[in-house]
Amino acid sequence: MISIIKNKNLQKGVVLAVMAFTLQSCFVAKEYTRPTVEETENLYRTDNLPSDSISMADISWKTLFTDTYLQQYIEEGLQNNMDIRIAIQQIVAAEAYAKQGKAGYLPSLSVGPNLTHQELSKNSQFGAFLTDTSTDQWDVTASLSWEADIWGKIRSNKRATQAVYLQSVAGHQAVKTQLISSIASTYYTILALDAQLEITKTSIKTRKKGVETIKALKEAGLTNQVAVDQNIAQYNNAKALEVDLEVALFKAENTLGILLGKAPQQIDRSNLDKQTINSEMKLGFASQLLSNRPDVMAAEYGLISAFELTNAARSSLYPSLTLTASGGLQSLELDKLFNANSLFANIVGGLTQPIFNKRKLKTQKEVALAQQEQALLNFKKTLLVAGNEVSNALYSYNSENKKYEFLQNEVKALREAEKNSEELLKNGYATYLDLLTARQSALSSEIKVIGSRLQQLQSVVNLYEALGGGLK
Repeated sequence: MISIIKNKNLQKGVVLAVMAFTLQSCFVAKEYTRPTVEETENLYRTDNLPSDSISMADISWKTLFTDTYLQQYIEEGLQNNMDIRIAIQQIVAAEAYAKQGKAGYLPSLSVGPNLTHQELSKNSQFGAFLTDTSTDQWDVTASLSWEADIWGKIRSNKRATQAVYLQSVAGHQAVKTQLISSIASTYYTILALDAQLEITKTSIKTRKKGVETIKALKEAGLTNQVAVDQNIAQYNNAKALEVDLEVALFKAENTLGILLGKAPQQIDRSNLDKQTINSEMKLGFASQLLSNRPDVMAAEYGLISAFELTNAARSSLYPSLTLTASGGLQSLELDKLFNANSLFANIVGGLTQPIFNKRKLKTQKEVALAQQEQALLNFKKTLLVAGNEVSNALYSYNSENKKYEFLQNEVKALREAEKNSEELLKNGYATYLDLLTARQSALSSEIKVIGSRLQQLQSVVNLYEALGGGLK
């Protein structure tokens, strides 16, 4: 008889399990497809995009930045920068959630010993018939619970956690790209300030000699005090510019120290003249310009996560099939706990349809839909911003190359004017004011040329960052 009962229970358990696995193949969850974003047509405002198969963003930063000092600082920054280390911990946390999502298909299992002490009332239904109303029950029980993923809720949650993990990885890549760009830009700024400071110091020496010369000419009666005052003023103007450049250089070195994750200190470096730009750089197909952008990837992973959470919220409105089982040893006497007669087992299968739960599930679905729409809008916005950055970087890259050539011609002409002014002054055909004006214009022009050279280098860095480079 006991054998028949056990066989019937076993058959029922098998039937429930088969039902669970059969129903598990039925899904209401939708498959994610990348949305068509019409707002991002003609992002780059140019018809002159190349059709290269290799993108500049696929080039290693070690290939793009050939300065050995800069390479060393980028390596150091990637190891020690605080933002990088924070992003890594975000990845660790997201990875833990992703592992939890993968375990969603597994049953929950717990086991442990228990002691139950019960005092029955002597006037109760059972206490009135017992001489001893105090009982102790010992048991070692294992409990198992498993929910069949009939409508794809567990699968959707798993995919959502995986998307969040990939989003954190893309966020880490975005921090790396921005860090590489910031280190390179700051390093180039330091080199440019060095060059401007060197020119200014040379000009100071020239103007100091000019002051001495003009004073001697005044004493000889060949000029007046106005010319002396103008030379002194121009000398002090150059000295003030020297102080401004030293302050800017000091702050730039401190900024680079922060990017490298270490205390501010003097930075070893090369010089601006040794920096080269690869004029053969490839941009890639127009349709692929944003394919390496980590912020675009992160925004889409955020959309995927919101999409899958909407699936999970929708699935919660459908019936859920749950199998629970418990078994172990149970006895009123401790010394008989591990006896064969103390064995017990229970198995329960249930199909539950939520009907009224204070609108929690419906609210959860509506919130998930709103968050999915928000994620979609954020994805579109990220694409627009990324396209704008690429468009600006492309235009600046081409423009700075043209501008640099014009400024070089300007310096050449002004230096020639300074030289001619000196010759005319010696022969009495010009005044000291003409020479001072020519010197001031030449100095300003040389400072601008260095600034343009800096912008030229930074435009390459900005384009590299805009294309999502720096990941290799």
